[in-house]
Amino acid sequence: MLISQTPFRMSFLGGGTDHQDYFEKYGGSVLSTTIDKYCYVIIRDLPPFFEYKSQVTYSKIERFNDPVEVQHPLIREALKYMNAKNVHIMYDADLPARSGLGTSSSFAVGLLNGLHSLKGDFVDKMTLAEEAIHLERNLCNEVGGVQDQLAASFGGLNRITFTNLGYDVRPVIISSQRKKEFNDHLMLFFTGFERFSGEIAKEQKANTQANLKQLHEMTQLVDEGEKILTGGSSILDFGRLLDYTWKLKCTLSSQITTSSIDSIYSKAIKAGAIGGKLLGAGGGGFILLFVEPEKQAKVKKALSDLLHVPFQFETSGTKVIYYKPNIKEIGVIYNEKKGTDYRYDGDGRIASR
Repeated sequence: MLISQTPFRMSFLGGGTDHQDYFEKYGGSVLSTTIDKYCYVIIRDLPPFFEYKSQVTYSKIERFNDPVEVQHPLIREALKYMNAKNVHIMYDADLPARSGLGTSSSFAVGLLNGLHSLKGDFVDKMTLAEEAIHLERNLCNEVGGVQDQLAASFGGLNRITFTNLGYDVRPVIISSQRKKEFNDHLMLFFTGFERFSGEIAKEQKANTQANLKQLHEMTQLVDEGEKILTGGSSILDFGRLLDYTWKLKCTLSSQITTSSIDSIYSKAIKAGAIGGKLLGAGGGGFILLFVEPEKQAKVKKALSDLLHVPFQFETSGTKVIYYKPNIKEIGVIYNEKKGTDYRYDGDGRIASR
């Protein structure tokens, strides 16, 4: 049995430029980080005592003999892709799905990491990210970008660049003091609204040519954001940049914001927030705000009807946090119903004596 732990991400700048239709022609870039909120995938070999051969447990329980029977698209395609059989897979997470933190891609990365590890395969972080991208974008035919899979796999505060030649993940090099200062100016709130990012991504994809000017500028703003963090500029400049970028992003699709989201953002600004943005494709989920520490109590009071979620940056990316190999010693199990002894080797295989 093993447990994989994969972080969720928050994207600051460049979101939308990681869509293939755009970056393969013009190149794209994002500035993002992973945080100490995770999804967990527990995988073990399923003993052969049941009428079904495999089981997956998420918000539902599915029991099946062949992966093609699985209703959950991502799990079904991952099992087929990895040729995984006789497994029990369980999913759990610190934060809800469809909330703008790349939860689906974190699950894809963590699931693939777990399935590889269960087979004893070592897979590097770039390969895991590329396989997760292939799983979501090609095998599941889901519309969207490619930043989430890379962020979840590598972890940390990174500038991620996309071209027609591939992807480059480069850490943003800043002092621990500067990084803490940055983290201390960020507040995360759950708006309570769920949305399907695929629908928003479809509209953004259809509008790519019409939005070229905004997308080009969003790519350039990643340079500016990185300079603020790594240079001598005031950290408050990053908050102002988030505010500008959020307003720019809202022009990409009619579904990115709503009147309710606009009201929340307006309340936060009036209470002292310098800037912020809705995380993910838009429409709902988590909203990130940039607020000076001395003004955060006032912002929290203004948004008292929302759930405030404290967080810290993390640096590890996906990893296996628990692994127990199958027991190799042979044991004997007695089946009272059939009156038969079975020899069990701990790998899910039994043979009658």
